[in-house]
Amino acid sequence: MKDARNDPEFWGRLVESAVGAHLANGAAADGYELFYWRDRNREVDFVIKAGRRVTAVEVRSGMRREALPGMKAFAAAFKPHRRLLVGGDGIPVEEFLLKPVEHWLRA
Repeated sequence: MKDARNDPEFWGRLVESAVGAHLANGAAADGYELFYWRDRNREVDFVIKAGRRVTAVEVRSGMRREALPGMKAFAAAFKPHRRLLVGGDGIPVEEFLLKPVEHWLRA
């Protein structure tokens, strides 16, 4: 684990995979749809469609403050119900993984 954390690129892939697996398990159990969105060089890691509600999820494995051009473009185009940042200065990854996905879709 320590070696993985010392390699930011590898750690980022692990964190994104863990969040994706959590979302995919929730989709299978709760019947919502899970997507990835990309438009040219802008992307959103995960898009959840539950009924008529859309939630965009971006995953960050470090504390770097980065602009989220994909999230901004997605929000302008699709007006999601919620936008979530998991990791970084958003929802702590551990907290996100400990709660059922439906918890994050409410509000």
